[in-house]
Amino acid sequence: MIPLRDHNPTARSSVATFTIVALNALAWALVQGFGTEPSLSNSVCELGVVPGELLRAAAVGTAVPIAPGVACVVSDTPNWWTPLTSMFMHGGWFHILGNMWFLSLFGDNVEDSMGPLRFAVFYVICGLAAVAAQAMVNPASAIPMVGASGAIGGVMGAYAVLYPRAPVEMLVVLGFYVDRIVVPAVVMLGYWFLIQLFGGIPTLAAEGAGVAFWAHIGGFLAGVALVPVFRNRARVESHRAMLRQQWGARFHA
Repeated sequence: MIPLRDHNPTARSSVATFTIVALNALAWALVQGFGTEPSLSNSVCELGVVPGELLRAAAVGTAVPIAPGVACVVSDTPNWWTPLTSMFMHGGWFHILGNMWFLSLFGDNVEDSMGPLRFAVFYVICGLAAVAAQAMVNPASAIPMVGASGAIGGVMGAYAVLYPRAPVEMLVVLGFYVDRIVVPAVVMLGYWFLIQLFGGIPTLAAEGAGVAFWAHIGGFLAGVALVPVFRNRARVESHRAMLRQQWGARFHA
């Protein structure tokens, strides 16, 4: 199931959400060279977070191939800022486009419940929590981790708490069967969380490159836990009132 859009109005402009999208786009263009080499590999090695390097649990000099003829090498002087910079780096076009699509889809409503400054702080904390979760699962990993997925997982966790019954329009593809359906947000977000969980459990047994499932899980759970602290009750109730007016009893928040 692929989310196409949500039917959840916003009362204010989504300044922080689209500023974050713009920062990711600028990083992709100016730092990562639109995914071209050597900019892409250099950015992943230098600005991605390596748990084993940061925690000094990986052997110095360990080389991890990330592209043909290119490897990231574990340094003896870890850069403390990489947990933050890694949130704005991506590994390819599908990676950044997918992440920015999910952020724009769910971020505007979560920002509307918090305000731009609170949302920006919330987003960063969720991203750091995602890095911590992945590092806890495999603290000696020498594989660079990049992407906004963990922070966006936090946004999705907050959305599930704030607007569980908000209607989300989904594209369903099952072989040759393609259809559009509308489901409550908690169904779509719960489905996404279970995919991360089922994908992450096998990685507990061995280290491997690929999707940082536990970063997604950690970010989502951080979002669920932190939303009561960051939400503005008046903003949330205003939002829910708009949903009730638009959808009535079928989909109310």
